[in-house]
Amino acid sequence: MRNSLQLHDWAGLELRHLIALQAVAEERSFVRAAERLGYTQSAVSHQIAALEALVGQRVVERARGQRTVVLTQAGALLARHADAIVARLRAAQADYAVFSEGAAGILRVGIYQSVGTRILPTVLRDFASAWPRVEVRLTESAEDGQLLSLVERGELELSFTVFPLPAGPFEAVELLRDPYLLLVSADSPLCRERQPLSPRSLVDVPLIGPRMCMSGEQLETRLRGYGIEPRVIFRSDDNGTVQGMVGVGVGAALLPRLAIDLTDPSTRALALDDELPPRIICLAWHRDRYRTPAARAFVEAARAVCAELQLELGESDSAAAARRPLASPA
Repeated sequence: MRNSLQLHDWAGLELRHLIALQAVAEERSFVRAAERLGYTQSAVSHQIAALEALVGQRVVERARGQRTVVLTQAGALLARHADAIVARLRAAQADYAVFSEGAAGILRVGIYQSVGTRILPTVLRDFASAWPRVEVRLTESAEDGQLLSLVERGELELSFTVFPLPAGPFEAVELLRDPYLLLVSADSPLCRERQPLSPRSLVDVPLIGPRMCMSGEQLETRLRGYGIEPRVIFRSDDNGTVQGMVGVGVGAALLPRLAIDLTDPSTRALALDDELPPRIICLAWHRDRYRTPAARAFVEAARAVCAELQLELGESDSAAAARRPLASPA
């Protein structure tokens, strides 16, 4: 018998040894322990013998002629630890089963400002009530390309972005069509013009534009397609800053409706005609990676919230029904 043991002396200890000891302790029978574990009786006896050889102590009393067995003091001491270890193992197994089903774990989502203000709070509320054990971790950026790069590298499961998607391994679902409005100061002469305004009325109008926003780049490219070179005199990706600058008459701004505070008395939001299509907000993921049930549920929660918001923005039911999954160019 060894009087003292170093930790490395127990390196051969296996979970199956402790599971067998716990079963024998609770059933007080090798036969019943074997039935409980789905082993043969000889297999359980082998596990207990291996455990005794490892710790250098008898852990079970094997009295001839008796149908039940009892633990020695050494066995009882070890069994208390076995109970705790096996309980943790069962908890880990249960947690992993829940995780595999998508009901627990971490869901990483990319967002940008107007989505974070108008869409995300309701989505998170609805999602959390249905998936309380899933932790949603958010990454915010004004640059869609940065968020999609994180999706491509597997650092985000989902990201809000706008369509069309850039080339890459992306797939997305359309959530919302957010119309562009021309935001001007409350005393701007453009307030007296007949609405909806044509984009061509923006010739020579000083504009406040975004710095890195993908939808802003798309918008300026479209204006150039109409033969209008945007006269951008200031850039900011903060919606409040842009609206504040417009309110004091620094310039006008082409903004999606969700990015505008319509209650601000210092500004007016003017309608534009259909020549300027709306911003298409979507939720994107890596098309070649597995999407957990939680990720799919988050997408559906976002679609439901945006369907209601779309009605507030005035889109017809027929247009909303026409939405379909979107994919980026290969």
